[in-house]
Amino acid sequence: MIGLWLNRIRRGIHRSPQEIRRRLAQEGRSLLDRFRVSPTYGLDDKWFVEQFGVSTIEDLWLQLSARPYPTVTDPVDAAALNEAIPHEAERILAAAEVALALEVDLLGSGPETLSRPILWDTDFKAEEEWPVKFFRDIDILKPDSASDVKVPWELSRLQWLIPVGQAYMLTKNEKYADFSREVLTDWLEANPYGRGVNWAVAMEAAMRIYTWTWLFHVFKKSQSWDDYDFRAAFLRSLYEHGIFTERYIEDYGINGNHCTADAGAMVFAGLFFGAGKKPQRWLREGWQQLTHEIARQVLNDGTDFEGSVSYHRFVAELFFWPARYRRLAELDVSADYQQRLQGMAEFTRSYTNPDGLAPLWGDADDGRVLPFGDQGLNDHSYLPDLIFIEWGIAGRDFASVEARADLFWTFGPASDPAAKSLTDGSEPMSRAFTDSGFYIMANEQDQVFIDCGPVGFGGRGGHGHNDCLSFEACLDGASIITDSGSYVYSASYEQRNQFRSTASHNTPMIDGEEQNRFVSDFELFVFHNDAIPDVREWRCEDQMDLFIGAHSGYQRLSSPVTPVRKIILEKNHHRLIICDEFAGTGDHQISIPLHLSPDCITTEIEPGRWLIKVLGKDFELIYHSDSEWQIKVRPGWVSPSYGVKLERPVLEFQHAGDLSALSVGIYPTEQAPDAPQAWLADFS
Repeated sequence: MIGLWLNRIRRGIHRSPQEIRRRLAQEGRSLLDRFRVSPTYGLDDKWFVEQFGVSTIEDLWLQLSARPYPTVTDPVDAAALNEAIPHEAERILAAAEVALALEVDLLGSGPETLSRPILWDTDFKAEEEWPVKFFRDIDILKPDSASDVKVPWELSRLQWLIPVGQAYMLTKNEKYADFSREVLTDWLEANPYGRGVNWAVAMEAAMRIYTWTWLFHVFKKSQSWDDYDFRAAFLRSLYEHGIFTERYIEDYGINGNHCTADAGAMVFAGLFFGAGKKPQRWLREGWQQLTHEIARQVLNDGTDFEGSVSYHRFVAELFFWPARYRRLAELDVSADYQQRLQGMAEFTRSYTNPDGLAPLWGDADDGRVLPFGDQGLNDHSYLPDLIFIEWGIAGRDFASVEARADLFWTFGPASDPAAKSLTDGSEPMSRAFTDSGFYIMANEQDQVFIDCGPVGFGGRGGHGHNDCLSFEACLDGASIITDSGSYVYSASYEQRNQFRSTASHNTPMIDGEEQNRFVSDFELFVFHNDAIPDVREWRCEDQMDLFIGAHSGYQRLSSPVTPVRKIILEKNHHRLIICDEFAGTGDHQISIPLHLSPDCITTEIEPGRWLIKVLGKDFELIYHSDSEWQIKVRPGWVSPSYGVKLERPVLEFQHAGDLSALSVGIYPTEQAPDAPQAWLADFS
């Protein structure tokens, strides 16, 4: 216990006075829950249902069943589903059978068969059990343990039951309803209010509200759920989830996705219950918090301020679903809220690569609100259509075939023609998102995603990385250079810091120093705000795009250095040029890594010239400098999703001595310039 509070004090040193005050106030509120079983303990069902203006659990069930819900929850015709998404019904039924066998695949675990009863408080990846005690007495960031708190959390979100619910809507087979009730009953018995790791933060209670309300509307008329004791226990717990989320909402001044999830879940719980003093307050205060947060977290250019593409997607969903629920209940959503969501959709459309995937930018824990499809975790293509269809905004039919499941289970069979009816025929184009510092060079076959923005989370770090001046490049439809992803959080402090370090990104590193210093070895989500970005030129033309930027991260060195990077995309030939210069004096060690896609195979053709084979295509890489640079290929890692890492080649340029410039060119072999070195020298 002493170690727990010492760790909290150590982390608190780096928090603002406002955040410390709010956390202390929350600590005081927790004293009530520390010494009681639950907010409804000892109060009979009559008292409970009277909160909603009815007399019995059965009446409450019917009243809630009649309320609207923002997704498809009625029976679904398999033929209509397969027409929209070929073979989707069969995929869902197969996935449901996997769930019925208690087999899950969470956060890179690979297929894992759960025990009966399910060990809800166990990280089955590390085979470590978390204690079932008062939630404030649990240290979720244990530096001396390989256990990942996100594993029991992800298991308890119960999103792995979504195929079971979808299978029930397709077949009305009671085995799916019976199984879901069995799982929920097991969870309720093992996770009493406020006790255990699954109550450790309000966000986890919030995420269950999204899933549980969906499960209710899917199974509300099933025979298996027609059981008084189960209905009473389920509704009481859902009510207690709302109380817990409101009481411990993660509002600490500068807020991120946790607070957004909490506030959105309050809106969901409020609209789900409808009547009653507490639900009406949840709806009112949750929506007030969301409208406050969207104006602060979503910048004017439509990007999420946390510095992560994956969290941009997650936060967009967290803002979208409560807004859709409100509109269904004929409640207002402001024009500013709508415009910011539309901006988030536009950014998603812009950052999606020609291969249909999102950049691996910043942190990623693969968070979703209601994941209805089986598309790859980095396929965000459904998100623009989800937002555009809701508001009838013109946009492309953008979603991949696999990602259309998210549209189908939100809007129903009409979602496919609805998306097509909104098509505006626009093609990928280069865009500058100046508030966040993201610059995207693009045409149909090329995309270069450039970061020249702050570290993230208002300069604190958050889910951002040391990636200023870094980039990803997809040329002629092939992913060549990628970010490294994030891999894990608290499961390994060492690897957490490795994946967010400067060396894991495609950006210059000077004298082995981080561009933004780590605050401490124990702060997994905080940086010093050293690298202040400086965009010097951005130009888009028909045949060529140009970016020039710098940052101040190395001004703190005894001999200060300013890295200045120029990136050029010749769009008519799929050619990329990266030119690095260094303003300063003295001798320095410079490292410039290029992290290649795992599919890339590299061969040195001759000194200074490399062949890169990827997806059946050949590319060449050359470099130019007036000084000597050492070049080596070393093994590196990329994490395409949380808990998963793949080996891949890293081409690293190293120089020791004076501040020498370096230019690198990459192009398809069939589009090679007549005189490659002269061509590259012209841009240097």
